[in-house]
Amino acid sequence: MRDILDTVNRWLREDRHVALASVAKTWGSAPRREGSKMGIASDLGRIDTAPPSMIGSVSGGCVEGAVVEEALAGLKDGKARLLKFGVADDMAWEVGLTCGGSIEVFVEPLNATYWQALAGLATDDCYGVALVVVEGAHIGEKLLLDADGKTLYQSGNLPESLAAQMRAAAAESRKSGIITLGDTRVMVDQQVERPHLILVGGVHVAIPLAAMAQQVGFRVSIIDPRSAFASPERFPDIANILHSYPDKALPMLGMDRSAYLAVLTHDPKIDDKALLTALPAGIPYVGVLSSGRTHRQRVARLSEAGLSEAHIAQIRTPIGIDIGASSPEEIAVCILAEIIAVRNGARDAVR
Repeated sequence: MRDILDTVNRWLREDRHVALASVAKTWGSAPRREGSKMGIASDLGRIDTAPPSMIGSVSGGCVEGAVVEEALAGLKDGKARLLKFGVADDMAWEVGLTCGGSIEVFVEPLNATYWQALAGLATDDCYGVALVVVEGAHIGEKLLLDADGKTLYQSGNLPESLAAQMRAAAAESRKSGIITLGDTRVMVDQQVERPHLILVGGVHVAIPLAAMAQQVGFRVSIIDPRSAFASPERFPDIANILHSYPDKALPMLGMDRSAYLAVLTHDPKIDDKALLTALPAGIPYVGVLSSGRTHRQRVARLSEAGLSEAHIAQIRTPIGIDIGASSPEEIAVCILAEIIAVRNGARDAVR
């Protein structure tokens, strides 16, 4: 979503015809996950003659050509359509989906009012869920809810009985995909907050780690009471640099489901305050750059400070996936890889 946001906004300001393609369902080794999006734009009155513009991806290149053709057709006839590609289909080989997976892609002429509401969630880093009818009598009708279930957008032709079922389904859904409500198939499209990587310690490894994390879509904040370590010169374009101890700074940044914490200073006066604050909050990831001996000493201190065994067990140390890393850049790769694995629920992230 965020990878196409600015471009689609510009197209709408330019009054171009815009179609939105979304991965609705995947099976097997599909190259893109549910919710991945691609925008397609064509100049007004020139759909047949001017080359279209594209942003984003629904398959990593496999079926984009076919999706663009259907998107342009949808801009001409004003109709949404659900496309199905898979290795069992003759079309799959024609368009190149030979990776052993299958996908369903929903393509629709973009409603600007709906897009503005959806884009607002992404811009403000807020959670929400979009529910779109992709098969059935009301194809293309949609409902957009915020984290509290408040309606941000509802299609004018969506029957209230179906809308009620969609609201109930949204409250139970935990991931994007397609659900069936009677004779109607509905795409559930989770809009999640950007992950927030919080680095405690502006040490050497934090420099490449911050840069890499931003490249893959994380917001990054740095906490270090030592202003010489955490400076704008060392960390340009960082969301927040806080020159205070973690027990004061972490509550200001927020300890929620989007927060991932990497503790890097090797200084108990700083590290312990971070852990005593973050671990009871139950955030998804707490990693500490540490040796085994140092961690045993840390466990004794945290236990004496009243932290439970269950909370202490959440600490991931040595931090990162073991790839034999030695340079700061390699260590940054192994830390970020573990954080991404945890965020995606990868099997190898479980310790």
